[in-house]
Amino acid sequence: MLYGLFLSIPLKDIKNGFRNLKFAGTSLGINFIWTPFLAWGLGALFLSDHPALWVGFIMLMVTPCTDWYLIFTEIAKGNVALSTSILPVNLILQILLLPIYLFLFAGVMKAVEISILVESIVIVLVLPFLLAHATKFIMHKMKKTETLENKLIPFFSSAQIAFLSLAILAMFASQGKYLLQNMNVVLLLLIPVLLFFMINFILGQFVGRMMHLSYEDTVSLSLTTLARNSPVALAIAVTAFPDEPLIALALVIGPLIELPVLASISQMLLLIKKKKQYT
Repeated sequence: MLYGLFLSIPLKDIKNGFRNLKFAGTSLGINFIWTPFLAWGLGALFLSDHPALWVGFIMLMVTPCTDWYLIFTEIAKGNVALSTSILPVNLILQILLLPIYLFLFAGVMKAVEISILVESIVIVLVLPFLLAHATKFIMHKMKKTETLENKLIPFFSSAQIAFLSLAILAMFASQGKYLLQNMNVVLLLLIPVLLFFMINFILGQFVGRMMHLSYEDTVSLSLTTLARNSPVALAIAVTAFPDEPLIALALVIGPLIELPVLASISQMLLLIKKKKQYT
């Protein structure tokens, strides 16, 4: 999915995204100041009798996504280059701040294995990025630019929803046993997770309008502050809390709720664009 996405993004657009300090400051403020307090508050309200699930919920919500939010941004016709430009900062800050959040909001101090994060980012993000730009470089050298722009990029653009549907289907299939065996945990997490997405979606739309962002930039802001980094958070939880399976379980269930929600929000954003509520 990300290989096809990066094929369509000029490198200069990503470089230009780094200069958008208004977007960067706003998204970082929501992700790393507002969201941890929101996660703690929702956990206190709904998960206070289940401390392990509370810790897992906090771990999920304080780690911004570093991969699939780009796909949803593309589906909703947002500014993918701008979303990509904020990714390295999101990664560095979550590495530095996750232990602090765990100590402040959960009363535990655990070091984050940086190698887990680096491995995940290299496989999921860096390799597709390098392969995409290598493909463009080679095809330009071979004078195949027309094939790239008129056949290869349109193919991947039209196939993104199919690839995403397969990814969601695979995740549900691989974790179906967990769902069936732990339906009570799913129900416990359902309301706080849905409330998190609802509150942050409304906040992102409100802030985007107040700052007079374009539709594309508002989509990027919304999805950057909504999508969570559950695969990396899960890898950290398994290593840092081997004797607390409910923490890992919360991080397994989280994306099963998150992905359909983000898919629905992407379509909702397209409806907003269609109704011309943005200039």
